[in-house]
Amino acid sequence: MFSCVYKSCCYHIKSYNSLRNHLIFCCSTMASEATVDLKDKRVPYKSRNELLLEKDIVKEPIKLFEAWFKEASNTPGIIEPNAMFIATSSKSGIPSGRMVLLKSFGNNGFVFFTNYNSRKGIELAENPNASLAFYWEPLKRSVRIEGHVEKTSEKESDDYFHSRPYASKIGALASDQSKPCESRDQMSKITEELKQKYSETDRVPRPKHWGGYVVIPKVIEFWQGQSDRVHDRIVFSKPTPGDPLGEYLHEGEDGWKYQRLFP
Repeated sequence: MFSCVYKSCCYHIKSYNSLRNHLIFCCSTMASEATVDLKDKRVPYKSRNELLLEKDIVKEPIKLFEAWFKEASNTPGIIEPNAMFIATSSKSGIPSGRMVLLKSFGNNGFVFFTNYNSRKGIELAENPNASLAFYWEPLKRSVRIEGHVEKTSEKESDDYFHSRPYASKIGALASDQSKPCESRDQMSKITEELKQKYSETDRVPRPKHWGGYVVIPKVIEFWQGQSDRVHDRIVFSKPTPGDPLGEYLHEGEDGWKYQRLFP
């Protein structure tokens, strides 16, 4: 593009105004080429006879999540129903997000495993709160979870680590997650050295900087898409004991309240 401008300047442009106009044209062309128009990206969601209604749902969010998760697990096209987005934030409020895998869930919370020295690990040490999001596209459903985060026990981290495939355990040892790396060759060299040190029959030790977190939910929102974009949103929360119920806030089970939100 700049070569084009240079040649035009040398051989065709005879005045300052012509050069200025040519540069304006080139810059506007580059700007328009950089804009990707996605207005027509629209797919149908659920129909009006597939509504998410309060009368049809379990009044306890962990049970409802389990029902939705089982349906997602049995749906063709959903390869990893346990893939989830996790958002963390530094103590100064700078957010970051990434995909991880849910490894267990229940009344105690939602568990995943990672490197404690990674960016998310550092941010969770500074600000032990996170938000999770699942999106199961074939079902047009999403679940969003907010909660406090704690480390799992050493035993739980050990048990899961030693259940992993050999290559995954070596990978956890090899990776100084989120730190700069010289090259792919450097990673391969470290990995091969660890394979020489620990054979497949050895008990590969869990690194102390690697383990689990549990997200203890305070808010769980269930979303189901509608083709007319009047989506269904039902959110469960645990208000502080003694807080009055709002006009549209209903009593759920196990200390949970729930209500519908505008989409």
